Amino acid sequence: MEHDIYIQRTLALKEKLESKSQFLLGPRMTGKTSYIRNELKDMVSLGWNLLDGRLRMRVLSDPGLLHEEIEARDLHDCIVVIDEIQKAPLLLEEVHLLIEERNIRFLLTGSSARKLRSGGVNLLGGRAGHVTMHPLVYPEIQETGYSLERIFESGLLPACFCADNPSEALGDYVDLYLNEEIQAEGVTRKLPHFFRFLEMAALSNTEMLNFTNIASDVGVTRQAVSDWYQVLIDTLIGYELPSFKKGKKRKTYGISKFYFFDLGVARALQNAPVPTVTQTEYGNFFEHYMFMELRAYLDYVQSKLVLSYWRTTSDFEVDFVIGERIAIETKTTKKTDARDYRGLKAFMEEGICSKYLLVCCEERPRKLENGIEVMPWKYFLDLLWSGKIL
Repeated sequence: MEHDIYIQRTLALKEKLESKSQFLLGPRMTGKTSYIRNELKDMVSLGWNLLDGRLRMRVLSDPGLLHEEIEARDLHDCIVVIDEIQKAPLLLEEVHLLIEERNIRFLLTGSSARKLRSGGVNLLGGRAGHVTMHPLVYPEIQETGYSLERIFESGLLPACFCADNPSEALGDYVDLYLNEEIQAEGVTRKLPHFFRFLEMAALSNTEMLNFTNIASDVGVTRQAVSDWYQVLIDTLIGYELPSFKKGKKRKTYGISKFYFFDLGVARALQNAPVPTVTQTEYGNFFEHYMFMELRAYLDYVQSKLVLSYWRTTSDFEVDFVIGERIAIETKTTKKTDARDYRGLKAFMEEGICSKYLLVCCEERPRKLENGIEVMPWKYFLDLLWSGKIL
C-alpha cells in the first residue's frame, strides 16, 4: 500500500504548534506520519513511533523513558512527536509533566479516541488542541482532474487514491488495517459477528441507523450493534450525522444517520463494484463524498457549527444542514427540476437558514426565483474551501 507520491495537505498545524501541543487524530493511513515527515520535519526535535514494537514494550514497562531521553538531549521549548499515542496512553502523564517543566509542545498522533479517553487524555486538560486528519480533500486533489467515478473507485485515502490498482489497495486496507484496528480495541470476542456487522453497516451507509434490523441480520443483540457503532465512531472509522430537530412546522425523525470516514472503504466493505450514473448507489456515493468534504472542512477550520440532516415523517428531506445557517441538498442530475429541490423548498418554510443550496452535476451555477442556489459540485467545493460558503 506504500506509494512514493506525496500530496501536499491543507491541514494547518505549524501555527498551532508554535503556541500549544496538539493531538492529531485520524484513522490509519489518512497520512498523519507522512504529513509530519514531509511538512513538519524542520520543526521536530525528537520523534517516537509507538508502532515500533521494541520501543513500545520498553515504554509500557517504563513510561519515564520519555522524560529520561528528553533530559539527556536537554530539550527545551521545542516540538516532540509521538506517533500512535494510544498504544501507550500512560505516556500522557509524562507528556503533561514535560509541557509544564520544559515548555515542550507535543504532537501526539493516534487513531483511537476511545483508548486515549480510557488512558487519561483529560490529564492534559486545555494544554493540547485537537485536530482530526481526514482523507484527501478537494484542494489537495483538484489539480489531478479527477472524476466522481475515479474517487468512487479509489476513495480518498492517499495510498489508495494514488494506487495503480485502487480496489486491491482498498481490499488490503480493509483486511490489514481496519481489522487490526478493531481487534486492537479488544471490545468484542465475537469477531465473525463483528465483521458481518461491518458489512451490514457499510450496506446501510448514508442511511438512518436501524440497530434492530442489523442485529437481526447479524444474529446479535440490539445493544451489541449499538455498542459496535460506537466503536466505529470512537476509532474514527465513521461519523454519526444527527437529525435536525429545531423545525416546528413538520414532525421530523429523531434518528441519526451514519457515514464511514471514506467512501472507498465503505465500497470495499460492501464488496460492491463502482456504481454507474444510472444506479441509485451513484447518488448515495455522491452524497457521501459531499459529507466527507463538509465534515473535513468544518474540522479543519475548527468550526463549532453542528452538521446535521433534516427528514420529516411526511418524506421531505435535506441532506445536510450546517448550524442554522445553510441547507444543502445533493443530486447527481445534470438538469435539475422542482422534484430535486422539494425538500429544500419545504425546509425554507421553517424560516431557519439563510442559504439554500442544491449541489449537483449541472455545468453552470444559477439562482432560482425562490432563492435556492443551484451549484455545480466543483464550483461548490471551490467556494467552500475558499471560505465563501460559511
